[in-house]
Amino acid sequence: MSATSTLTIEGLLRPPERSGITISPDGTRLAYLSMWHERLNIWVEEIDGGTAPRCVTADDSRSIVRYLWADDSRHLLYQQDSGGDENWHVYRIDLDDPDAPAVDLTPFPGATVQGLELRRGRPGHATLQMNAENAAEFDLYDLEIGTGTLSRLAPGPGAGSSWMLAGDTLLRRTMRADGTWELWRDEVLIAAFDGDAYPMDVHPFEAAPDGSSIWFGSYQGTDHLHPARLDLATGEETMIHHHPRADLDTRPLVFTNLPSPLIRHRRTGELLGVRYHGMRMHTEPLDPHFAEVLEVVGTLCDGDIGALTSDVDQRRWVVSFLHDRDPQTWLYDHRTGRSRLLARSLEHLDVDLLSPVESIEITARDGLRLPAYLTLPAHEEPRDLPLVLMPHGGPWTRDWWRYDSIVQLWANRGYAVLQPQFRGSAGFGRAHMEAGVGEFAGRMHDDLLDAVDWAVAQGIADPERVGVFGGSYGGYAALVCVAFTPERFAAAVEYVGVSDLVDYLRSLPEYARSGLVNNWYRYVGDPSDAEQAADMTARSPITRIGDIRSPLMVVQGANDVRVRRENSDRIVAGLREQGNEVEYLVFDDEGHFILNPENVLALYHAADRFLARHLAKKPAPTP
Repeated sequence: MSATSTLTIEGLLRPPERSGITISPDGTRLAYLSMWHERLNIWVEEIDGGTAPRCVTADDSRSIVRYLWADDSRHLLYQQDSGGDENWHVYRIDLDDPDAPAVDLTPFPGATVQGLELRRGRPGHATLQMNAENAAEFDLYDLEIGTGTLSRLAPGPGAGSSWMLAGDTLLRRTMRADGTWELWRDEVLIAAFDGDAYPMDVHPFEAAPDGSSIWFGSYQGTDHLHPARLDLATGEETMIHHHPRADLDTRPLVFTNLPSPLIRHRRTGELLGVRYHGMRMHTEPLDPHFAEVLEVVGTLCDGDIGALTSDVDQRRWVVSFLHDRDPQTWLYDHRTGRSRLLARSLEHLDVDLLSPVESIEITARDGLRLPAYLTLPAHEEPRDLPLVLMPHGGPWTRDWWRYDSIVQLWANRGYAVLQPQFRGSAGFGRAHMEAGVGEFAGRMHDDLLDAVDWAVAQGIADPERVGVFGGSYGGYAALVCVAFTPERFAAAVEYVGVSDLVDYLRSLPEYARSGLVNNWYRYVGDPSDAEQAADMTARSPITRIGDIRSPLMVVQGANDVRVRRENSDRIVAGLREQGNEVEYLVFDDEGHFILNPENVLALYHAADRFLARHLAKKPAPTP
């Protein structure tokens, strides 16, 4: 246990009083997420006072995490699924009718909504894509927000395809069998994109306001993802801007409640700036007025600018700052020059007891440079500490410099915490990402071992007290650690981790399977090919249950549509049969993301006890 005062799990994981704060288009109201009946719900307040903040949703079963303002400043839209089933519905709130309940605008059982966006140029309307007619295909709809009227603009364009609007022009994005992305207008091919460069999708991919071009993320001419313009008339690509050492922020591709890396004018849609993400976040202005705003708001906090929204006149701005120990959100009025602190997310904690997050670089055994984040216990000599290795999920995503309650939990308990951005991670250049092709349970795993070896060589970590903690792909990586190299790890916690690669790909929802060519099929294998399926099986921890010797904790959402409970049941039963120590937590009201606060607390209380038991310093042998 750390010599530092012990922080409670409830305090570390407590949701901020306000999070996800945004400003209404007319600049008069703020919306944010806060607790109601132990769940995150949407609250609204008047910026200039006069009325008390009020909760405008009433979901007491599952926290709300996705919402957006309609352009009339009267309505809010939010998305919610049921028990983690990932069937996302769109709901509407009418702020002018406080007694009216939220209305489900997409009440179709078994259907899910993707790509909800306000329709630029048509006030009061949004577009969305939904698979209500065919589970494998998404029709494009116009949604009249005030009435809830849904009008189908185009039928599903086929598996692996989707629609988008550029002005009033309907464009079709299609993935060929080889993974190449194509953009079509009617029967005219406009452009093709190398699918190998985009394991998840071409991102960002947004129509310019005049409908003449597309703004998208490109690697052309550089290893780093940068914004480019595609002319829809000629198919010509031109670079808008680039950063020599950082990629466009790719987090929104996986975490859909995060902002796009393209910062746009709320009224006109013009490009104001771009957000790059190296080891820290960097916002680059492309507009003189926005540059003036950035110059001022950048002085409000020593963190990194994360999300920002403004009213349509660009007078009032809400700016959220990422920070490892003191994340904040501010309101700034560019006309008056006045600013006001809206929220400090951790005001209930003693910041002095939290640990700084350090950016480091580790050299892998084959010479590849691995970015990493290292967090050490506050006020403690970093020598021969127990180490918690935390591989991120995805794997085509990344960690970032910020307050992470789980990282701070382990650091407060006296563990060094290491988050290596192993090959295959997105956001550190195309070459770094593509170095992960064919390397599941191979060099991607070696990178984790090399990171541990670095910490041991630095004298930071005790090699006898190394644990691993991860979820989703990070859970797969944790299982690989204890199944492929059991002698290296004293304990492991995996939650919703992939244990059987073949079964995982065969069990994905039907609508997701057509998008596997550039990610799972390319990086891991296609289970329909017998030879590749055999290789995937060999890289699956579930086939090595007999090799696991380290104590293991398994966490599963019963409704997980990606990682089936049957595989976790099989691992736990196999380990118990052979006498291994294994703890098993199953949450009946969760899916692939453990979300409800009582379940999150139960998970981390159990993990805290588990790691404390197995990473404690062993007593010296009696002479």
